[in-house]
Amino acid sequence: MLPLAHWPAEQRRRITGVFTDIDDTLTTEGAITAEALQALADLKAAGLAVLPITGRHIGWCVPLMDGGSTVPWPADAMVAENGALALIPKPETASPYSSHPSSHTRRQLAKLYQQDAATRAAHQARMEQVAAKVLAEVPGALRARDVGGRETDLAFDYNEHTQLPPEAVQQILAILQGAGMYTTVSSIHIHGCFDDFNKWRGARWIVRELYGRDLTQELDRWVFVGDSGNDQPMFQHFTHSVGVANIRRFEAQLQHKPRYITQGERGAGFAELVRALLRP
Repeated sequence: MLPLAHWPAEQRRRITGVFTDIDDTLTTEGAITAEALQALADLKAAGLAVLPITGRHIGWCVPLMDGGSTVPWPADAMVAENGALALIPKPETASPYSSHPSSHTRRQLAKLYQQDAATRAAHQARMEQVAAKVLAEVPGALRARDVGGRETDLAFDYNEHTQLPPEAVQQILAILQGAGMYTTVSSIHIHGCFDDFNKWRGARWIVRELYGRDLTQELDRWVFVGDSGNDQPMFQHFTHSVGVANIRRFEAQLQHKPRYITQGERGAGFAELVRALLRP
């Protein structure tokens, strides 16, 4: 991983879109900072596409995108559950960002899926069986605090509200994989699903849905920024990829690493990246 300052200016000037992880990339201690939120707004003001992509469940994303808990995040869409589905602002609703939070209007959102309803229902029933097995067999295992809001995968907390030892993490992964699930590990959660959803697949899908274009043909104009293991498919495929400094915690576990790394951690590192992108 090279220092961010090594990213050539002529390459940075070609960037027209930003994909970003959320937890521990945009957020600091579980919340987005004013600096990181302003950085998102600065990207939109400069005309760049902004697409957060996360392992978090779709219900967790709704208040961020519709303005139910704060100003709506300035984003073209938010892709959830490691790429399986997304929230898209309806075009007739309010601007995605207001510099006056008290005056903003909540946005109306549309939900897009990669799977049809029948497939999702069948997978949900199977996931409940696997979840019961994990909870019965792994001491201390807890589902992430999003049951009822997660639609396409299972998530177990290992580093958000509880801390599990490495052997318990491996035991959960073994159960999920033994049930035929695809697995990923974020900075806080262990994920399993019955389709090979990952952020790279989700990124290609959302670019087709929003813009009618093939992401693989324009990777020189996009950058991805992230911090953990479930970001590896993006690090692997993106021509331009950046890790915020706290990715060092997972460096030894990463098969695919970002090309560049920021000096700052979490939201400060994201803001550092944005300054580099928008620097004249």
